Amino acid sequence: MAAVALDCQHTALLIADFYAAILPTLPHAVDRQVVEHTQRLQRAARQAQLFVCYCATVFRPGYIEISERNKTFSARKHSGQPPISDPVQLIHPAVQPIEGEVVVGKHRVNALYGTALDLILRANDRDTLIILGYATSGVVLSTVRFAADLDYRLVVVADCCADQDPDVHDFLTQRIFPRQAEVVTADDVIQALRA
Repeated sequence: MAAVALDCQHTALLIADFYAAILPTLPHAVDRQVVEHTQRLQRAARQAQLFVCYCATVFRPGYIEISERNKTFSARKHSGQPPISDPVQLIHPAVQPIEGEVVVGKHRVNALYGTALDLILRANDRDTLIILGYATSGVVLSTVRFAADLDYRLVVVADCCADQDPDVHDFLTQRIFPRQAEVVTADDVIQALRA
């Protein structure tokens, strides 16, 4: 991990798929204090008046957004569980959004695909995206790859990400993400925000 320089006027923080129902159940997230690191980073971002965004995967009644061809989500469509359409209901209580912060409901893994997030970031002149969340191999990977193709400058906060498989998390943060993003810690970002 290395020091990172940030222009707060052109940077956004994305807290992605930070699910209340999942993060407390992951030994990887608990052992590495992912929630606590994210709380500290969120506080520092707010103090620096950074543009803070959130996303969570939501669906309408009947899961009408899910195709039978979609391997990732089609099982959910037939699960019998009622869909949740409000993304705020899914976000971990430790990092709930406050008024004025952007919350995007998404219907795919990627936070930018089929949502208004890219439009909102561009409309607010944000060309740097700090991303964290669950899962490292899900929303973080998918969004990093897509955002890189959209020419965002990317910063992944490794100790604020978690995955079902800690080895996959480590592989992605150490070997894959550095090809398209700066990979840092929460402390690195907090220090940059205070600089």
